[in-house]
Amino acid sequence: MAENPPSNRPDDSGNDDENPKDPFSEMFGSLFGGAGGFDPKNLPEGLGEAMGLSNNPEAMAQMMAQAQAMMAAMSQGGSGPVNWKMATDAARQAIAKDDPSISASRAAAVASAARLAEMWLDAATVFEADGSECRAFSRSEWVEKTMPVWKSLTTPVAESVGKAITSALSEQIPEQMRPMMGGAQGMLQSLGGTMFGMQLGTAVGGLAKDVLGATDIGLPLAGSTPALVPANLAAFGEGLEVPEQEILLFAALRECAHARLFNRVPWLRSTVISAVEAYARGIHIDMSRIEEAVRDIDPSNPESFQSLMGEGLFMPKRTDAQETALAKLELVLALIEGWVDEVVAAAAVNLPQATRLRETIRRRRATGGPAENAFASLVGLELRPRRLREAAALWAHLLTERGQEGRDAVWAHPDLLPTEEDLVDPTGFTSRRELAAADMDDIDAALSKLLDGGFDEPAAGGDGTGDPDGTDKGPEADNPTDPTDSSTDK
Repeated sequence: MAENPPSNRPDDSGNDDENPKDPFSEMFGSLFGGAGGFDPKNLPEGLGEAMGLSNNPEAMAQMMAQAQAMMAAMSQGGSGPVNWKMATDAARQAIAKDDPSISASRAAAVASAARLAEMWLDAATVFEADGSECRAFSRSEWVEKTMPVWKSLTTPVAESVGKAITSALSEQIPEQMRPMMGGAQGMLQSLGGTMFGMQLGTAVGGLAKDVLGATDIGLPLAGSTPALVPANLAAFGEGLEVPEQEILLFAALRECAHARLFNRVPWLRSTVISAVEAYARGIHIDMSRIEEAVRDIDPSNPESFQSLMGEGLFMPKRTDAQETALAKLELVLALIEGWVDEVVAAAAVNLPQATRLRETIRRRRATGGPAENAFASLVGLELRPRRLREAAALWAHLLTERGQEGRDAVWAHPDLLPTEEDLVDPTGFTSRRELAAADMDDIDAALSKLLDGGFDEPAAGGDGTGDPDGTDKGPEADNPTDPTDSSTDK
């Protein structure tokens, strides 16, 4: 019979000297589901007391169960500042209990409404549709389709968060455990990525239950194809006393108008996404706030760890540069939403409840909701067009003054976009642009003359030095001495 391998467990005699324990390995072995499960009585001496659980093994077991689930997710999340598997799983979990599937009839209704919306939009803007069919997304499909954009938007802040959490947790480890930590730095970094992923997923899951479509927050989150979320449209219509078909058609108009704008203005999507990324890259996390929050976790209350995720823990303090960047971003978002608002109002003129729906959407976009607040608490960024009404008034003025083609031509280049001053004074937009254009013409003419050597041509009858007869009389010629000048030193 093969000899059994030596065991690290203490023998029945209770003599542990020849079989020393590794408390750290034992504890985390239990976390990952080691043989025998978790028994609070097996904690290293003094550790339970240090964690406040010496007299509450049930609470410790509950906390370990939570930790075990998180550790399992950490082990599958891969490398990087965010555990994207945890983020996606958390988002799915947030909508799992209320995510009706899309029936064939519902998908057909969305597609039909979008086709009618495209016909109406043809008369309201010179931007044409690209032929894409509007899709109907379930909430889980919306999560899947938008997650790549969330990755690009949140990775910069996640990197800062991961470092801050790692540092904070390292300092909060009980004294009895520090000698056993060894190479656990990587584990703490994974924990930071997992915590951020959990909060991000919760925020995205909240948005998935609130947004009406793929562009509902002003960003093309699911690519260039328009899409609506029927379950959210139904929730949006509750209490409005507006026929469901009108709500669907109005939402389709907005979604398809967004799609036309982003498809026909190629630089717009990258400009908005880059602005958000630039803002995120400048984020600096307040580590003292994280350290204080981690310090306040009550190990005897497993819910305290979960509540940590919903307190805006990672919401950073804005710098002056970020305030400037945010103002620019809000301006672009306002211009996008203002244009869509005006175009849809013109296209929906035959809808009986169009005015009411327009006002409801305006208020909804300007104030945001719980889901948008959750995202704002995560990265310190509010994707709200606060100046939507002013932007809509500007586009309405340009339509009156220039017509559809002239209004939409403003999107031809980012340098042509309206400014904050234009939102305040729409009537002065054209005169300011004409003045700026005249200045540019003068600069272009001067530059062309310089490149052609025009400034080097000699004056008539001279040699180009300014002397008509071409004779260089020296510096004295430029400053002749007046013999009558009494101030001359004789």
